[in-house]
Amino acid sequence: MSVESRQGRPRASSRETLAEAACELFLEQGYEATSVADITARAGVSRSSFFNYFASKHDVLWAGIDDAIAALEQRLRRAPDGAAEALLAFADGLTPDSLALAIANDEAMGAVADLQRESTARAARIGAAVTGALRVTGWAPLRAQVIGAAYGSAVLAAVERWARDGSGRTALADRLREALAFVAAMPGATAIRGDLT
Repeated sequence: MSVESRQGRPRASSRETLAEAACELFLEQGYEATSVADITARAGVSRSSFFNYFASKHDVLWAGIDDAIAALEQRLRRAPDGAAEALLAFADGLTPDSLALAIANDEAMGAVADLQRESTARAARIGAAVTGALRVTGWAPLRAQVIGAAYGSAVLAAVERWARDGSGRTALADRLREALAFVAAMPGATAIRGDLT
């Protein structure tokens, strides 16, 4: 027996299968009416398999963004003075996925409130990472927090605009650069403009 057959589907394949099944169900019966059990039944995997990949059903939609945030946090810890480069690299590897589909169909899925809540939490996480990097490089606490929060919001606004424009039609990197440039143009943000303007 091969290692793969003993362990089931490859990790990425199961994760993608679950995300696809979840989006189908969200469109068919609505976000709130869809349970983890519904998703696992549609995907043909066990409930425990679901929780190997996701903590909850909303994490199905946010897995790619959460991975990108973790990479951003690592970049900023390694090079706190490289905030501009780290923010621009956020789009690396992000492709149209279940989140983009959910944003574009948020009303049809009945997921508007959940997407707003989860987007706010992730913007705050990005903002905290940028704030921490700015503080390490000597920024005053309030200035760092305001600018960090603005960058966190800009990243999530770019993701939303990219999805609503038709995520396959425009590059996320272009939307991200545009949103980050707005923040870089704010008074007090000049020290991290870098390549953002």
